[in-house]
Amino acid sequence: MKTLLKVVLTATLALLVTLSVCAQKKSKPSMFDSLDHKLDMSDFLIEANGFIPVPVIVTEPALGGFGLGVAPIFITRRKPTVDKSGKAVRIPPDVTGGVGMYTVNNTWAALAFRQGTWLKAGSKYRAGGGYANINMKFYRNTAAGKEFSTEFNLRTTPFTGSLLKRFGSTPWSAGVDYTFLNTKVSVDGGSLPDFVKSKEINSRVSMPGLTLEFDSRDNIFTPNKGIRSQVNVSFSDDGFGSDYNYQNLNAFIYGYFQMFHNVVTGLRYEMQQVFGDVPFYLEPYVDLRGVPTARYQGNIFSVGEVEVRWDIVSRWSVVGFGGAGKAYDSWGEFKNASWVGSGGGGFRYLIARKFKVRMGVDLARGPEQWAYYIVFGSSWLR
Repeated sequence: MKTLLKVVLTATLALLVTLSVCAQKKSKPSMFDSLDHKLDMSDFLIEANGFIPVPVIVTEPALGGFGLGVAPIFITRRKPTVDKSGKAVRIPPDVTGGVGMYTVNNTWAALAFRQGTWLKAGSKYRAGGGYANINMKFYRNTAAGKEFSTEFNLRTTPFTGSLLKRFGSTPWSAGVDYTFLNTKVSVDGGSLPDFVKSKEINSRVSMPGLTLEFDSRDNIFTPNKGIRSQVNVSFSDDGFGSDYNYQNLNAFIYGYFQMFHNVVTGLRYEMQQVFGDVPFYLEPYVDLRGVPTARYQGNIFSVGEVEVRWDIVSRWSVVGFGGAGKAYDSWGEFKNASWVGSGGGGFRYLIARKFKVRMGVDLARGPEQWAYYIVFGSSWLR
């Protein structure tokens, strides 16, 4: 689900080619910034009516490394509001979109999402879902320590949603979330391996949770400064209609620091741990650029990553990044678990100045292969 939502969010890269797309409006919004007269999609996003059919390029190695699709994308600017103390409070824009995609390994999906602000309740919300037919390899070790892989077909109906209430005008918020998955598992032309339980062939996950968040970023797309940190605890239980009884703990912190006026450093730490009876396709995995989704799994994963962006000129930037992580089954195994590292570089272009949105391409090298990624906003979007 995390991978598929990243595909939806990064679909807006193709705004670079929407110069030929006409909005359903009598006057066509300008595709160029009034300040520097460079290509800029801010006015187009603010003023255009109807949806923009955006081409999608899928680059996730676990889904074949290449795929195409189309997505309608909206970004709606929200006016600042005033809190009880008379202080102006910036409201992040609402983002609405969907995607239909197909990849070279015959994975396909149709998904939609929305995130926005509910002003009367002083809350922000997210919702997304759809249908996906996924072909992916999962790796395991034999008793002799030899690694083997099995390619699965996962047909799943996912849904995820959250509602977080902000504490006054502070960066803190808390709330509830919910995840639902109805999944059918099969192996093309073969029998299921021993590590797959019989109930995993056709099963349902129903998981409510609690979230605490701190967010002081200067914008939600490509931050220059600020911190976003979140702790989430969720519970899958037959009392909620789930076929599995387990708990999930996920925590992360992203920090952005402007070392110089044109150099931004980002730091990331993230971990996830599951307790109990978890389906194999939802086990935590090392999540880094250059490492395929679900390649290294365990009951726990933890990663650290650093990224430096240098704004060479007002519109163009270069990026360098590197990180490492581990997947293991208990904290006692952390010391002996193998490190998984990756690194690379890329470029960004400031495509929507009024939203502070940068987008571009990253090239990353993991332990086994090269991979490329289309980036909208930030690689750490959640």
